[in-house]
Amino acid sequence: MLKPVIQEETTGCGIASVAIILGKTYAEMKDTANAMGIHAEDESLWSDTQNVREMLSHAGVETSADEIPFESWSTLPDLALLSIKHHQEAGKHFWHWVVFKRVDGQPLVLDSASYLPSNIRTDFENMHPEWFIAVNMPSTSMHPSADGSAD
Repeated sequence: MLKPVIQEETTGCGIASVAIILGKTYAEMKDTANAMGIHAEDESLWSDTQNVREMLSHAGVETSADEIPFESWSTLPDLALLSIKHHQEAGKHFWHWVVFKRVDGQPLVLDSASYLPSNIRTDFENMHPEWFIAVNMPSTSMHPSADGSAD
């Protein structure tokens, strides 16, 4: 089971989402990202998909080659990065990154926003994804669950 990671910077949703997928803390993922030249204050982290793809690839995790238009919650893969809260500033597209996960067939969204009453969301009617990136974890790795044991 993946566990929520709260973004420690207003613009750290991409780093937090990758931390969720990789089972790391925000600080661990931020250190890795910074070492790769990726910083939360860089607007490309929430206006371009390349940085999150690079962080996942660096950890051996594959992602879909393209952003896939969102059709419905039921058609999402079992693990995906979703773009929600789309908006434009000076003609540039921006969004908030969240992680979609199906656990025992039940869908949920892990959202790193610090202001939420719960970072595990099932209020699907309140989220409006534009597109998603499918995430494929390597089959040879064991992923820690929320209690620290391997799933």
